[in-house]
Amino acid sequence: MMMVDTLDLTKTYNGRGGCRSITLQVPEGSIFGLLGPNGAGKSTFVKMLAGLHRPDSGQGTVLGQPLGSPEGRQKLGYLPELFRFQDWLTPIEVLRFHGQLGGMSPRETRTSSFRNRMRDTLELVGLSEAADRRVGGFSKGMQQRLGLATALLLEPRLVILDEPASALDPIGRYEIRSLLKRLQGKGVTIFLNTHLLEDVEELCDEAAFLYGGELLAAGPLHKLLSSAEDIGGGSNWRFLLGGWIPESWTELSDVIGEALASLLRVVEADENGTALLAARVTDREQAAYLAAQFIQIGLTLYESGPQSNNLEAWFLRMAQSRQGGAKQ
Repeated sequence: MMMVDTLDLTKTYNGRGGCRSITLQVPEGSIFGLLGPNGAGKSTFVKMLAGLHRPDSGQGTVLGQPLGSPEGRQKLGYLPELFRFQDWLTPIEVLRFHGQLGGMSPRETRTSSFRNRMRDTLELVGLSEAADRRVGGFSKGMQQRLGLATALLLEPRLVILDEPASALDPIGRYEIRSLLKRLQGKGVTIFLNTHLLEDVEELCDEAAFLYGGELLAAGPLHKLLSSAEDIGGGSNWRFLLGGWIPESWTELSDVIGEALASLLRVVEADENGTALLAARVTDREQAAYLAAQFIQIGLTLYESGPQSNNLEAWFLRMAQSRQGGAKQ
């Protein structure tokens, strides 16, 4: 089952901004990451999934139900990017209120079973010791944890989190990642809108990239990273060299020619003559040819091999390829 399924979903603001023609699927039980620079349309798309924005055109379902329908919201947990809680409330009072927002009667939210659920949820997000403290005295990180607790309170099957770790320190982010993995192990589908690439790389099975309101790529994360080799042609190759001096670049360019030199860049070089070069090569034979030329001009080749294709590199290539296309 697809927990999120959209077809040509579009929402703009007087014809500008927002997102356009987004066709996307999120499989059940996955952790899905939505990526893109600021202003890419990510939050607009998330708000349509949560039923807070009505699309201009297109269609979609959440949990098999039309976007914005009461049936689709019953098992949907949502943490917006910007939220506030009343300073005078305690976490228990905040959760009781959200239980009522979720359709429970005031009487149901005061039963022992629901009290136990609130306590369990606060323990899950690391706030059990602050259950009866006033929210006004909470740090941003504690408020972020409380927001996550409201999203998880009613045991949703799909959780949509808009920048869930933005206010957390490294330890808090690690704890939230561990929590999300445990939730996935229980069958919960998680949709992350985040700018924290390491969280996506650590957590997500699938991802999508939005730029300028358009969907540029979507699919299993490992396939997206491997497909990045095709952006601009070729693959990344690294060379660790010894004997490097400022004049080495000119000498190397004369030997290999401008065409090949344009594929090379000096990543770093130190005063001891050690330099790390990166190249965009078409195949291993071209990488071997470059290695031979380094040796020919008197450099020492310490290491040579393909460069790992991490998510940050993929993200930057996707953005740069789009920027380059826009300029043409």
